[in-house]
Amino acid sequence: MSQSNISAFSQALFSHPSMGGPANAGLAPGMSLSAGSSPLHSPKITPHTSPAPRRRSHTPNPANYMVPTSASTPVTNAVSQPSATGQVIQKETVGGTTYFYTDTTPAPLTGMVFPNYHIYPPTAPHVAYMQPKANAPSFFMADELRQELINRHLITMAQIDQADMPAVPTEVDSYHSLFPLEPLPPPNRIQKTSNFGYITSCYKAVNSKDDLPYCLRRIHGFRLVNTKCMVLVDMWKKIQHSNIVTLREVFTTKAFGEHSLVFAYDFHAGGETMMSRHFNDPSADAYFTKRKWGQHDGPLPRQHAGLLPESLIWAYIVQLSSALRTIHTAGLACRVMDPTKILVTGKTRLRVNCVGVFDVLTFDNSQTNPLALMAQYQQADLISLGKVVLALACNSLAGIQRENLQKAMELVTINYSSDLKNLILYLLTDQNRLRSVNDIMPMIGARFYTQLDAAQMRNDVIEEDLAKEVQNGRLFRLLAKLGTINERPEFQKDPTWSETGDRYLLKLFRDHLFHQVTEAGTPWIDLSHIISCLNKLDAGVPEKISLISRDEKSVLVVTYSDLKRCFENTFQELVAAANGQL
Repeated sequence: MSQSNISAFSQALFSHPSMGGPANAGLAPGMSLSAGSSPLHSPKITPHTSPAPRRRSHTPNPANYMVPTSASTPVTNAVSQPSATGQVIQKETVGGTTYFYTDTTPAPLTGMVFPNYHIYPPTAPHVAYMQPKANAPSFFMADELRQELINRHLITMAQIDQADMPAVPTEVDSYHSLFPLEPLPPPNRIQKTSNFGYITSCYKAVNSKDDLPYCLRRIHGFRLVNTKCMVLVDMWKKIQHSNIVTLREVFTTKAFGEHSLVFAYDFHAGGETMMSRHFNDPSADAYFTKRKWGQHDGPLPRQHAGLLPESLIWAYIVQLSSALRTIHTAGLACRVMDPTKILVTGKTRLRVNCVGVFDVLTFDNSQTNPLALMAQYQQADLISLGKVVLALACNSLAGIQRENLQKAMELVTINYSSDLKNLILYLLTDQNRLRSVNDIMPMIGARFYTQLDAAQMRNDVIEEDLAKEVQNGRLFRLLAKLGTINERPEFQKDPTWSETGDRYLLKLFRDHLFHQVTEAGTPWIDLSHIISCLNKLDAGVPEKISLISRDEKSVLVVTYSDLKRCFENTFQELVAAANGQL
């Protein structure tokens, strides 16, 4: 590795403020910001690193609300006295220098005591009662959430073998690393899509300007002859909504071997269309394809037999109506309210995809006002929303066909509430006046609160899972530092460097962490022991620990504060050598 790479590695990987990195390289031995303790001595202390500025600069810690104590001995002459203004003036002598400063920290509550090292609190009760009880406490996030995140990461990082797919260009405009998100149409394909009237394909690509992944929707063989439609594109780019896939840019290209129009959207890994999630079961159309349905020679469908829960349908209605409300308020129309253009991520999260495509493809150059037909398109959006809701209620696209509408409404009447039936009828029935998406808000009613409550409960669960991982980065930095010190073959031409002095203590501490055995001689593996010991090392607590040599002839009794001093001094020696300072 080059000298610059080594320097960058040490600074980037070990820069946590409580890890003894460059941020606190000047702290005296025995000082632990994480424990809120004071140094034993500090020959290089300056007014910039005096106790008062130091306390104001680092992250607040509960231990700071207590009387400052060292890891092993108290600071000399640490007293406080009230000033004329009622503020507490602190006096503290460190290394022969006396500092006076105003203590702005809140006074500790009577009887309040905090642990002097990091700990993992138990799961919050409001989250614990929402989850099934596990056999043992977990220090990590739930497996289901972890698997979902890993799957998203895999999809985001997926690449193709260019030799197997030569038709996919290596670069398109400022995008590279294209990866097809759906099967590519054959080269001789003639039929066009039923949605846009053009052959389309979809790719994941990385923008070289910001190195972020985006979704590229390519319109095959489309030549953009007028740029007036970019006024609408600019309006779409300003819409940011949690239930809309944001349009980022539109450009033309010949990178595919022909004139193509490309729409760049935000990429949501792991998303699938509503069509593939809910309407891929051929047997779901049996209600509408069998002649006996609706006649008197067969029973009506069993209550909710094979149908979606009404709570799920209302969750979808709330999200889709919210997206439409934002789009219509901006003076635009969705025009893609279709199961093939609605993305589902996770369990119930919806996002309307491919917005703005129709506005560009069907742009009329003869229109002086590009927004002239938006009111008409907005009315069509409400009808399309009604069809989507009816299809979900029937669990079949056959239900929205004109000849099956009566049967479909009977199915809704039998299995669902009158509120859902009335909402569908309102959206699908012609009205004498212009309708607004706001008109269906009273029909949704208090179900808004149900969805808000579900979203906040989901947020509580995810935050609790995040809290389990909050200390992992700090513990990883400790282990990474320890790994650079232990068993180093040679340092400064000294092959016994890692076996002598402070390094020998750290070697025995590593054995204490990982290599203990039971009375029967079998490995003793306890994650809580490892985490507890690492936390105490990071905090430099005064607790004593017995370290036994491998031949069991020597027993060394040291404190965690002593180990931390050895740990930080040794690693700083390595960093100094890596930076060429030794």
